[in-house]
Amino acid sequence: MIRLASWMIGSLVVAALAAWMIALPGTLTLEVANYRMQPRLGAAIVMFLIVALVIIFVWSLIRRVLTAPRAMARRNREKRREQGVEALSDAIVALQAGDPARARALAREAQSRLPANAAARLLEARADLALGDMSAAREHYRALIASEKTAVAALTGLYDQARAQHRPEAALTFARKALTLAPTSGWAAEAVFDDLTKRGQWAEAVAMVNAEAATSREARAAKRRRQAVIETARAREAETSAPLSALDHALTALKLLPDFVPAALIAARIHINRGETRKAMSLLRRIWRSTGHPDIAALYAHAQPGASAIDRLKRLGEIIEVPPPHRAAGMALARAAIDAYDWPLARKALEPFVGADATQGVASLMAEIEEGQSGDQGKSREWLARAVRAPRDPAWTADGLVSDEWEPISPVTGRLDAFEWKVPVALTGRAVQPATPAGLQLPGADPALPLAPAENPT
Repeated sequence: MIRLASWMIGSLVVAALAAWMIALPGTLTLEVANYRMQPRLGAAIVMFLIVALVIIFVWSLIRRVLTAPRAMARRNREKRREQGVEALSDAIVALQAGDPARARALAREAQSRLPANAAARLLEARADLALGDMSAAREHYRALIASEKTAVAALTGLYDQARAQHRPEAALTFARKALTLAPTSGWAAEAVFDDLTKRGQWAEAVAMVNAEAATSREARAAKRRRQAVIETARAREAETSAPLSALDHALTALKLLPDFVPAALIAARIHINRGETRKAMSLLRRIWRSTGHPDIAALYAHAQPGASAIDRLKRLGEIIEVPPPHRAAGMALARAAIDAYDWPLARKALEPFVGADATQGVASLMAEIEEGQSGDQGKSREWLARAVRAPRDPAWTADGLVSDEWEPISPVTGRLDAFEWKVPVALTGRAVQPATPAGLQLPGADPALPLAPAENPT
């Protein structure tokens, strides 16, 4: 209704303006080729308007005819571009769908229609890589390196190709180049970092971690753990050659992760070897209260070099009450009691854990107790047979490999911080080393029997 009223009012206004213009007084004299016209002023204005409109219309027709070839060329270019974009989109879908041959054909079609589009060539290189045409993929990638926009993407493809061909040195070279061009490139930084850790270049590795930006709480926690692991690896490497430097690294790791057992063990061993027994025992007591790790209990028992088995048992009694609070404590106390021939205490320490869920370590210790206390070979064999079928105890495990000591990287995959204190799943293992804590000098001390692992992971 409002639109109709507006149209009617507009029409009345236009009609009024036209009537007013025609009724304007005066005449206009026009002479053209001996012809004279004297229309009224209003009629002359209307004639001029009509002539102007005719001229504009004629010129628009002429301009359209003159620009028709250019318009047709532009429409053809737009059509080719639309076809190229569609082919590129279909190529991406085909590659994701597992049809690299069709993806390559569509990528070539897109490249022919979009010669300036680097994505088409990059997609063709990806398709070549998926088809196993390594030489063609390499040529495409090397051509794309020349462009600043596509250099990192091309290096990514070359890196994947080198890994597929099992050329680690070439893959690392491409990763380093990509990291130089794009310092925030995640895959390149991870590849370079993994290589540094595998080579044991800990100073460069920790420098990379220190330079990482951590915005979230989880990222900051992960960064601190990586720093702690690397500092512990540096301490482990320098423990015998440069103990003071190793101690600094171990204490730095403990500042980052206060309950990190491997760093605490290294720091405590260095304190013990330097005659700083009180510092070592104080540190071990704190770590034991928070982790209950059996290696901590073993080192605490040997904190005084040359101590007898009875002294070691008394020392463990300072941190482990009876009955023990958990299996790790019970096994550690039982081990020390067996060494001291205190059979009732050994049996009492294991009593809460000899039920149906007794582990291999508990069963083995019970076999020793039965044989040592009463010489009962039958019961000892029963416990040994039970140990074969019993659940396993936690140990340092990484990638199916069981180790008697923590290591910073996995010997199988080279992954940093791969070892975890948990119940092993696989049956593979490493050679067992002496149970006396590594790096601890115990002149004149009785050799310690192996400690079974506890169940509290750290």
